[in-house]
Amino acid sequence: MDPRRSMEQPEALPQASPAPLRPAGPDVIRRALAFFLPVAVLATLGCGLIYVEVQQDLRSGANDPQYQMAEDAAARLNAGASPAVVVNRAAVVDLSQSLATFVTVFDATHKVLDSNASLDGGVPVPPPGVLDKASSGTPNAVTWQPRQGVRVASVTVAWNGGFVLVGRSLARVEQQEDTAGLLACVALPLMLLALAFASFLAAWLWPRGSALARVS
Repeated sequence: MDPRRSMEQPEALPQASPAPLRPAGPDVIRRALAFFLPVAVLATLGCGLIYVEVQQDLRSGANDPQYQMAEDAAARLNAGASPAVVVNRAAVVDLSQSLATFVTVFDATHKVLDSNASLDGGVPVPPPGVLDKASSGTPNAVTWQPRQGVRVASVTVAWNGGFVLVGRSLARVEQQEDTAGLLACVALPLMLLALAFASFLAAWLWPRGSALARVS
């Protein structure tokens, strides 16, 4: 053996050059869609369910004061109080302007006995079915539209001599519903955009030799 050869440095092995970045191709796009579509559906459903829950909560809460006032007014009428005592005529409520609650007392034939509600110079009267449905003894809560642009959350309770209806304008509640709907419409596209970016990034970073990559 030549001693000079043993003292020579071993030859350096050639180093592998780093793999060039692969541009996004059909495989990456398909994987990104596979990641994106399920979460996009869930995000859309979740956003819709949240809006419906908020809308229903706002609408049902709009009836709460009317239930108490209508049942209290019916109890007072049954105890012998006159409609004029139950209705606060000193505080007339213009349904087109005010958010305050109003009280209207009817007899059994749907004739107005007394009311502090006012709309276009008269006392607004609901359809007969709104009153009749309360004759079973169960309060009837409905959304009632006396005219275009005026919507009322009303609760009707039967008393011995007829019916008592308590209501208030839904203008404020509908503004809150519109705000909730606008927030949902703004939030959903932003969520989908963020999910699309995250899905594409995850697909691009997915290992090249993974099972998913071989299948795709």
